[in-house]
Amino acid sequence: MGKHTTLERYGSKTTAIGRVRGLGSAHGGAHHWLLQRLTAIGNLLLVTFLVVSMALLPAYDYAAMAGWVSQPLVATALALLVINVFWHARLGLQVVIEDYVHTSGNKFAALAALNIVAIGSGAFALASIARLAFAGAA
Repeated sequence: MGKHTTLERYGSKTTAIGRVRGLGSAHGGAHHWLLQRLTAIGNLLLVTFLVVSMALLPAYDYAAMAGWVSQPLVATALALLVINVFWHARLGLQVVIEDYVHTSGNKFAALAALNIVAIGSGAFALASIARLAFAGAA
């Protein structure tokens, strides 16, 4: 008998290089973790920009806010914030569901509901921003 690694002897599909790269059974590695950190940094930057921008407004009535949102830079920042916040929330809640829901049918249903809520809420928020941005510019 020649030399066999433990992986070969027991028929594991995980290779040594796969373990080194951090690729588990989902073959995702650290990608999900990195996305969560990047969206957190994006949220921090976008919220800071919007808070400072709002603080500089002379008034906070509907007309002032609609005029503020109709500015291209602000509307773009708001749209990016909505996308980033819902993406970040979806990533975080996906981890919670994967860690604590053990029945495959329940896990599938929870992840499907999470995706529907995240996409639907984000689409509604983007449509609201677009409506304010285009109506405020007129």
